[in-house]
Amino acid sequence: MRATLILENGAVFRGESIGVTADRVCEMVFNTSMVGYQEILTDPSYAGQGVVMTYPLIGNYGINHEDNESCRPWVEALVVRHLSPRGSNFRCEGDLGTYLKENNIAGIQEIDTRALTKILRSQGSMNGMLTCAEHFNITEVLERLRAYRVENVVARVTRTQPEVFPAFGEERFHVAMMDYGVKQHMIDCLCKRGCRVTVLPALTTAAAVLSGGYDGVMLSNGPGDPAENIQIIAELKKLYESRLPIFGVCLGHQLLALATGAKTGKLAYGHRGGNHPVRDLEKGRVFITSQNHGYTVLSETVDPAVAEVSHVNVNDGTCEGLRYKRPHCFTTQFHPEANAGPKDTEYLFNRFVDAMGGEE
Repeated sequence: MRATLILENGAVFRGESIGVTADRVCEMVFNTSMVGYQEILTDPSYAGQGVVMTYPLIGNYGINHEDNESCRPWVEALVVRHLSPRGSNFRCEGDLGTYLKENNIAGIQEIDTRALTKILRSQGSMNGMLTCAEHFNITEVLERLRAYRVENVVARVTRTQPEVFPAFGEERFHVAMMDYGVKQHMIDCLCKRGCRVTVLPALTTAAAVLSGGYDGVMLSNGPGDPAENIQIIAELKKLYESRLPIFGVCLGHQLLALATGAKTGKLAYGHRGGNHPVRDLEKGRVFITSQNHGYTVLSETVDPAVAEVSHVNVNDGTCEGLRYKRPHCFTTQFHPEANAGPKDTEYLFNRFVDAMGGEE
């Protein structure tokens, strides 16, 4: 079946439908990863968005349940140059096309994803609509696109009840994981370091966390504009004033910055992919990182009496990490659990565990 992708700027791409055929409106973003499409689809940080994969062949190793980052896919739509009709891998449990249909994800293939990515990179991420309709009113579609907003997505992706994950082996510490859209591998990175992890709903109060007997708090990744999470930010101010070790990643990094007086801003097209170079200013080294975010902490708004920038993006100089002046508190914009290095930046989890043990 033929399908059409219409962008907010009026650009039209025609191709072949993959996934479900229902109309789908979402924010269109691009990801430069060559692999990892299943992790991308199931990453809650993509709620409300459609993903354009810049690598031309997607789906060649199929789908398996082991690699899911959450209980379900969150991507609204998938745009690829070519969808492999079958997967070839010893762990393959099904093909990507069937998976899209089973999980109500719309998509399109056989379009020029290079040209599409150039538009998003030069003009910025923008809303788009996927439709299989043969005829549509372009004026009405553009009005609908310009009215669309990605809002209240943390409330959509967070757990409604606490969930406990036991340590792999001997338990050393008990960590409260604030679920703003947490990825499963982030939980696993703590469990394999001897941590029992209790994943808490996003709106859990600071009082409940502080009375829970936890050794440390981790602030997870998640979707959307960090500044709209006013209630969460208010609770994080209270957590920051405690002496519990805190480690934040991605949205958690942005939320803690807002809670301590800094500001965030939206990037033109964001950082999404597994090949982003980041300099650790303390180590004097550059690491290749995995990233997925459309907002950034504005470095110039960080109070030097509160925190210092610890990591910077080599490509554009944006803030990639903060080390706070109060003991045992640090955050990163990139994903240290996502195997981009592949495991080079997992030292940050070791630092967090050491902090819970009283080490600097």
